[in-house]
Amino acid sequence: MKKSKELIELLCIVLVVAACHAVKKTPEAMLPVFDKEGHRGCRGLMPENTIPAMLHALELGVTTLEMDAVITRDSQVILSHEPFFNHEITTKPDGSYVTEAEERQLNIFGMTYAETQRFDVGLKPHPRFPRQQRMAATKPLLGAVIEAVEAAVKAGKAQPVLYNIETKCQPATDNKYHPAPEAFIDLLMPVLVEKGITQRVIIQSFDFRTLKVLHSRYPQIHTAALIEADNKKDLAAQIEELGFTPTIFSPAYELVTPEMVEDCRARKVKLIPWTVNSKKEMDTLRAIGVDGIISDYPDLFN
Repeated sequence: MKKSKELIELLCIVLVVAACHAVKKTPEAMLPVFDKEGHRGCRGLMPENTIPAMLHALELGVTTLEMDAVITRDSQVILSHEPFFNHEITTKPDGSYVTEAEERQLNIFGMTYAETQRFDVGLKPHPRFPRQQRMAATKPLLGAVIEAVEAAVKAGKAQPVLYNIETKCQPATDNKYHPAPEAFIDLLMPVLVEKGITQRVIIQSFDFRTLKVLHSRYPQIHTAALIEADNKKDLAAQIEELGFTPTIFSPAYELVTPEMVEDCRARKVKLIPWTVNSKKEMDTLRAIGVDGIISDYPDLFN
């Protein structure tokens, strides 16, 4: 009886170890050879960071859905590029447009999820994206977005995709427009675990604090270091600041050079620049060897 118990315990240990190795290895295999990412779904064509934008991007054959996550007062994770209601896209409950002067007062971190649903983000004509289709839309729960996408895949309407989720945070606005990084990750990750997509997730951020917390707690999750156009540090300096080598280096596309491509290859880091909105720029970047492209117009990939 004792030997049987020991054998069972040993088998359990073996299974746990095997499972851990599987979790660490499987995501690497999921990365596409060339990653076609729809920025905020497909901002150039549909209201950004909405379910219709994500579903349309699927129809266009993207391999990754890029999106932004913020937190509400009642700790719900919803999609939004800013942690407030941007004046370019928002219609207030009374039907008037949000002005630039008042947008930062419409702080999502100070609203419940129910309160955020009173604001429309799809009806106002976008001043910079004339091809964007107008429709009634609200900022959706991340969980609802995942459910809609996975349902479309299950129905055979699209191939399984990756989710590239940006944490919208920075040190200056901790606990004002968003939780501090530790709390942010504590709210974000349970959604991804519950929906069963952790092996197809990339967490990206300009705020390296978030990536450090994520990497220490969930080292199996892919990470992408976002780099602004005015950040001239080379890859080695960025990795030193980050404290580990990310899966993906994601700079503004203007920063990409053949030397950067070679540096990323040598370090086995994927190079996926943002945001590329012309076919000419896409062709140039693909010719010098980037591993993917993030675009507001995923129809240009075809």
